[in-house]
Amino acid sequence: MDHPRPCGCKGRRTCLSCEAEFGIAPIDFYSTFQNNDSYVYCPRCSKIYPGWDWEKVLAEHSDTPQHGGVPGEDYPGVYIDLDFLTTTEEAELLQGLDELPWDVSQSGRRKQNFGPKTNFKKTRLRPAQFAGFPQLSEFVQRRFEQVPLLATFQTIEQCSLEYCPERGASIDPHIDDCWIWGERIVTVNLLSDSVLTMSPYRGEEGKTKYNLHFLEQYREHLLGELMDEEALAGYENRIVRIPMPRRSLLVLYGPPRYQWEHSVLREDIKERRVCLAYREFTPMYLQGGSEFGQSEEIFERAKQFWDHRTVKVES
Repeated sequence: MDHPRPCGCKGRRTCLSCEAEFGIAPIDFYSTFQNNDSYVYCPRCSKIYPGWDWEKVLAEHSDTPQHGGVPGEDYPGVYIDLDFLTTTEEAELLQGLDELPWDVSQSGRRKQNFGPKTNFKKTRLRPAQFAGFPQLSEFVQRRFEQVPLLATFQTIEQCSLEYCPERGASIDPHIDDCWIWGERIVTVNLLSDSVLTMSPYRGEEGKTKYNLHFLEQYREHLLGELMDEEALAGYENRIVRIPMPRRSLLVLYGPPRYQWEHSVLREDIKERRVCLAYREFTPMYLQGGSEFGQSEEIFERAKQFWDHRTVKVES
């Protein structure tokens, strides 16, 4: 089952369709995480509190005393803007996205990808068919400029991801590639509420994964200071749930970006959810970096925005 199946899944990744057709048993991350101590990140006070149900924990923020008097714990490297988009902006954005073709992806998702071609295993980058971004979403990137944390963010990939419960859509625990994608992982959440489940990452000795070894080439440039071993040990057997309410902006950086895997559980997709995921380059590929010669043309293309109603561009 290493080859792509008709549904788009391959390897250990599954959806409801291929599980039924091929008799594949899915990995039960939900039950595994339920056996850990769970905490919820409160975007109103930027701390974590014991619990699994993020809506309940957020509601407790308005209690007197807040969160029942339970002192929250720090969980650095998370930024959430709960009201990043208006309802009108969301509706217009979704209408435009649905006028573009969707491609099948793994684990029951569909996607629209606008960015350069990357080969994570061979660490190869090329512009390929990348011609910039759909004009319908240009205002989202412009609004990033109003967020201090994103003042220097230069978008070089925009990916629309669709999660639907009828396909059992999810995304397995992972860390985004560290060779090419920069520190800030930016997500704009649309159409329905969801939650990101964070689990501490412990690498296997002698094995490199997610190209994490590249981190040492730019660690001094990070915005968020990474946790030391003692601090990480304090999170052993813990899960942190980060709310992604409808129309919100989420940015991960520092420890949650590099020292925790993130996932979207099938059980947390109650209705159709669409998100826009944005990526930046690592410092080596920025102006002045050792690999800027490979990325300069891509930066030029990333300045372009095209009208999807009049221009046909491959995603």
